[in-house]
Amino acid sequence: MDTMKKYTSAVRNNVFEWTKNLKDVDILVGIPCYNNEDTIAHVVSMAAEGLRRYFPDKKSALFVSDGGSTDDTRENAYSAPVPEGFQRRVTIYRGMPGKGTSFRAVFEVAMLLKVDCCIVVDSDLRSITPEWIKLLAEPVLNNHAGFVTPYYIRHKNDGTITNNIIYPMTRSLYGQRIRQPIGGDFGFSGEIASLYTKEDVWDTDVARFGIDIWMSTTAINTGLKIVQARLGTKVHDAKDPAEHLGPMFRQVVSTLMYLMGKYELKWRNVKGSVPVEMMGEAETVAKIEPVSVNFNKLEIEFLEGFSQFDPLYRQIIEPESYEKLIKNIHKLKKTGIVRFPSDLWARILYDFAFTYQSWSRNRKRLIDIMVPLYFGRTAAYCHEVAELDAEQAEEVVEDQAKVFEATKSYLIKKYEAWE
Repeated sequence: MDTMKKYTSAVRNNVFEWTKNLKDVDILVGIPCYNNEDTIAHVVSMAAEGLRRYFPDKKSALFVSDGGSTDDTRENAYSAPVPEGFQRRVTIYRGMPGKGTSFRAVFEVAMLLKVDCCIVVDSDLRSITPEWIKLLAEPVLNNHAGFVTPYYIRHKNDGTITNNIIYPMTRSLYGQRIRQPIGGDFGFSGEIASLYTKEDVWDTDVARFGIDIWMSTTAINTGLKIVQARLGTKVHDAKDPAEHLGPMFRQVVSTLMYLMGKYELKWRNVKGSVPVEMMGEAETVAKIEPVSVNFNKLEIEFLEGFSQFDPLYRQIIEPESYEKLIKNIHKLKKTGIVRFPSDLWARILYDFAFTYQSWSRNRKRLIDIMVPLYFGRTAAYCHEVAELDAEQAEEVVEDQAKVFEATKSYLIKKYEAWE
């Protein structure tokens, strides 16, 4: 049973005092962190330098929202070199542990300071430059956009949840080609920061890794103009999808599915998709660091999970897709080669998305049984792009997104039959 106390605010009293003394601010940079002692000082210094260099006439501040780090993250955030007189606050948020609660504190501080623009950047970034702050803030300060998402150059094996689920699903559902809806580095108006604080989601997966997709989807459906900022290469603490991405998958995908229910009347009327404007040009492009993949573990997780959850898959997945999946499982066992084409993946994801809305049983369990299928699709994707360069791998991602769009009618028909 979850016995965690529900807090009406993620901000501690000493931070309220800080905001009272600081009063109104034009730009706030928020940095969520937890045990990032090796990278936090660089992120703080680059953000502060970006504010000094590009917005010298604006009143700005930096707020580090920490999850109770047990290393030297907070000490390093405070000791990072910043311009003289620069306003910086480092504090532990309160509430459910997770990135979303960390962001909740940032949103509240942005509201208290009546900011024009709020920027959030991840604390594990090694490629962040002062230009990132300019690129994320300028469209908002110029009233050109209400929400700015990042556009990165990433290693082809980095961002498998984005590439194979979040990007194609967001694009097909809401009709906007936002390449990195869960990129982690955003710029947005003070108005939407205030709107975020008023939403009653802070005891859900939004308070964890669901926060990024929740922010982006809310921005889309609030009608804000969205632009993408070219930030160059993203170098961060990337993770092997076979080793670390299970919990993140559960939290992000459950939030995606929840939002599908909330915004059903909007996405059901969306056909096709439109490009989303690109802004700026990153001045520096760091070297892309390779992301290794443990194919053997992905395939074992896929096979063992399929065996365990087979009775449920028979219930949820339409018979034609289920038969194709079974054939591919048999081929994998015989040849050691995993096949999971994007059209089959799209239909299966839509089957689960529909079931999530109509299921009265434990929805968390439903998300759990999707994980082996995600591992199978990830293994197939990583095999497919193994010999491709970055540009060719990006074409694979784009082609898959087009397949999701073309298959959306399948999802709509499932809803119509249900009604």
